[in-house]
Amino acid sequence: MYSLYIANKNYSSWSLRPWILMKVLGIPFEEKFVPFLEGSSYEAFRKFSPTGLVPCLVDGGTTVWDSLAITEYLAEDHPTVWPSDKTERAWARCAAAEMHAGFSALRSVCTMNVGVRVTLNEISPALQKDVDRIDELWREGLERFGGPFLAGSAFTAVDAFFAPVAFRHLTYKLPLSAQADAYAHRLLDLPAMKAWYEAGIAETLRETEHEEEMLLVGTVTEDLRAQPASE
Repeated sequence: MYSLYIANKNYSSWSLRPWILMKVLGIPFEEKFVPFLEGSSYEAFRKFSPTGLVPCLVDGGTTVWDSLAITEYLAEDHPTVWPSDKTERAWARCAAAEMHAGFSALRSVCTMNVGVRVTLNEISPALQKDVDRIDELWREGLERFGGPFLAGSAFTAVDAFFAPVAFRHLTYKLPLSAQADAYAHRLLDLPAMKAWYEAGIAETLRETEHEEEMLLVGTVTEDLRAQPASE
């Protein structure tokens, strides 16, 4: 059985991608949770990941340490990872790769923190550009391939790659069109996404860097997370 190493569900957008993909598609795996540490997790994560980063998939003697590489590795034995139609598959791969490599303003400003609700201080031109492009991509996929998912009727890897954006939308209420907003909530309503969310808000671990980054960009209006025990 595959072993998938992930970090905190409240924070780790990268961990979510292969986790949600495997859960929705029914690919069995053993979850290996290793929390973020204060300062640096590099040495702790290096015990299972060559880069000291998550996610990391271990399959017997094979280690795959990048979310897109994990997706392609799984696709070799699980053809439903990508759409079966060549045109849909090409579009899905392009969109997933764009998410994997881009949207730096969204990543840096709207860090993932599923258990809180934040009002942003501002939406910079760079962030607005990223949000507009995501909106455009989502509407293109839904309209071109008929929905309800980005590349057609079935959830595939491209939806998994944008799943963290749905959580960011929940947290920061990004300025999305009605069609894109409906798609984000469609993802959030998936049983596996609900399970990730419930686990995330149950975590009492707090990682200072993630928390400070969030407070720099906005005001927390609601914190739904379980609170750490009093010392």
